[in-house]
This record gives sequence, structure tokens and C-alpha cells, in this order.
Amino acid sequence: MSKPRLRSRLFRAHLTVLAIGMLTLTIVGWLYTPRLFVLRLRRIEGSSFRAAQIQGQLVDVFQFAWGRGTLWAALLGGISASSLSYWLSRRIIEPLLEMEEITGAFAAGDLDRRLPEYELLELNQLANSVNHMAADIQSVEQRRRDLVSDLSHELRTPLTILKGYLEGMADGTIAAEPAVYERLSRETQRLQRLVNDLQELSQLESGYLPIAPQPTDIADLLRYVVQRFVDQQLPDAPVQIQLDLPNALPLAQADAERIEQVMVNLLSNALRHTEQGTVRVKAWSKASQIWVAVEDTGPGIATEDIPHVFDRFWRADRSRDRTSGGTGIGLTICRRLIELHAGHIEVESTPGQGSIFRFCLPTAAATHPTVTPSPLHEKTV
Repeated sequence: MSKPRLRSRLFRAHLTVLAIGMLTLTIVGWLYTPRLFVLRLRRIEGSSFRAAQIQGQLVDVFQFAWGRGTLWAALLGGISASSLSYWLSRRIIEPLLEMEEITGAFAAGDLDRRLPEYELLELNQLANSVNHMAADIQSVEQRRRDLVSDLSHELRTPLTILKGYLEGMADGTIAAEPAVYERLSRETQRLQRLVNDLQELSQLESGYLPIAPQPTDIADLLRYVVQRFVDQQLPDAPVQIQLDLPNALPLAQADAERIEQVMVNLLSNALRHTEQGTVRVKAWSKASQIWVAVEDTGPGIATEDIPHVFDRFWRADRSRDRTSGGTGIGLTICRRLIELHAGHIEVESTPGQGSIFRFCLPTAAATHPTVTPSPLHEKTV
């Protein structure tokens, strides 16, 4: 059942007040005025006045009776109408005062309170909006606290290692050997990578990171990125990288540098979590989209963890050693970059069988009738 709107409720309330006033005036005037007029006439019946003289008195009597009747009608009608108006106004004002109180509590930091459901449709919609706003603010505040906590946790490990080695070298318990300097350099690089990722994520979320989509040959881009990883592998590496491309792939409307960054992140993650087996990069076109997938034969991701894969600083194993190279922000950056391209990224995983990360990009033909591909990379697989 739909709730009545505030405008119609107020209109009906005014009509009700007017009707009560007019009804009161009519009833009192109809019942009280004639009787009062007759009573006044009876007082002058015994007098020997002429018609002209009586006519004036009759007019005076009638005016007196009608004036008295109107006075009582106005008094009773005003009291009735005022009482009803006050009652109706309280029904409208009390929810607004309750909203003011609870929003004041929100401003004071109490985000757990919520507005109840009201009878009026507009007030109920406003209450729902305020409740959603409070829930969003509460979620943002919780994410801020989680971010500070996670960031502190991420910084604590490398800083503790650096401090331990430097103090050991200062008091002579640790020899200043090349291996020690190499370890210090790795921890410093981890800190630098974490700061760079945080800065890039901040720019992405605030909209300050420039994205310049243009017609791009995704097939050529994938060949170049895969070849970079193949060149870094040993001939007998336990993980093989494969590239599966169709004979013809439409041009994508994308920023080649940013999509390359996404692919480097996805391939790095796949190789990091695959001890042996295959990492396969696939691409195909569907309707007005180009899909790219990175499949691995790693341990996979638990079903309950999949919704959190793209959350910053998330790890399936919170106790896992961070020396593996990840900052926990790479996939978050990937998701934001794909969203800025009007695309979508998702993950599919089966524990013990591997994971598939795939994303889609719009084709250049969907936005530009005539396209010119961006400069191609020279390396190919």
C-alpha cells in the first residue's frame, strides 16, 4: 500500500480545517440566531409602537442576534480549527524534530543511530536517505581505520628489519657485508614501492591520474608484456607462460601504458602464486568488448575470500611473509584503472586448481567510427 504524499496530506488538512470552520459557523448561526431573534421580539410585543418604529427595532434586534451568533460561531470554529491544525502540525513536525536530533548525533560521531519508518512517504524517503548516508559515512570511517591499521602493519615489518640491521651494524654484532647491504636495499625498495602504490591509488581514487584512451592494438600489447616476463625466466623454469590470441582482434579504446600496468600486475601475481604449471594469457572479442584473461595453476582462492580480492591490503593469508613482493594494493589499482576505462574486472577461482583474472575493455569501433592504432611495441612472442 502506497503512503500518502505530504502535499496531499497538507491540502486535505487545510480543507478539513476550512470545512470544520464553515460547518461550525453554519450550525451555530442556524440554531442560535433565530431563537435569539424571537426572544428579542417577545420583549417588545406589548409596546404600542408604529410599524416604522418597530422596523428599526427589528433591524437592530436582527443585527444584534446575528452578530452574537457570528461571534460564538467564530469563537467555537476558531478553537476547533486551531486544535485540529495544531494536532496535524505536530504529526508533521515531530518526525522532523526527531531527524534533527539524530542528525545532530551523527555530527557528534554517533553513527549507530537510525531513523524509524514514518507514515508520510516523503518523510520516510528522507529518513531512508539519512540512514543510507549514515551507513556510508560509517563504512568510510571504518575503511579509514582499516587503512591506517593496515598501512601501519605494512610499514612495521620493513622498518623493523632496517632498524635491526642498522643497530646491529652500529654496535658491531652484524658485519657490514654485501649480503647485508643487499637485504637493506630490498627492504628500502619495498618501502618505496609501497609509497608509490599508495600515491598512485590516491590519485586514482581522487581522479587526478590522467587516462588517455585511444585506439590500441591489445594483441600487440599482450605480446610485448608476455615477452618481457619470458625474457626474465630461465629456460627450465617450473612455470611456463603461454599466450593465446585469435587471428584477428579489434582495436580497443584504451590507454596502452595503463593497460600494460594492469597486465604486469596480474602476471606478477599469477607467477608469484604458481610454483609450477602454466600461466596463460588469453584474449577474445565479444560484442563491443575485448576480454583479456590471466589464468594460473596456483593454489586458488577460497570462495569466501573472492569478494575481498580487490580490497586494498587484502591477503588470503594474513600471516604470509611480505618478502614475496606484494604490497596488497596492486589489484586495487588494477580494478580502478579498468573502471576508468569503462571496463570491468573479475576473478574466478577454484581452490587447488588455480585462478582466472579477466577484464574487458570497450572496442575502439564502439566509440570511433574511424580509428588509427597506437604505436605498436616491437617485441613479439
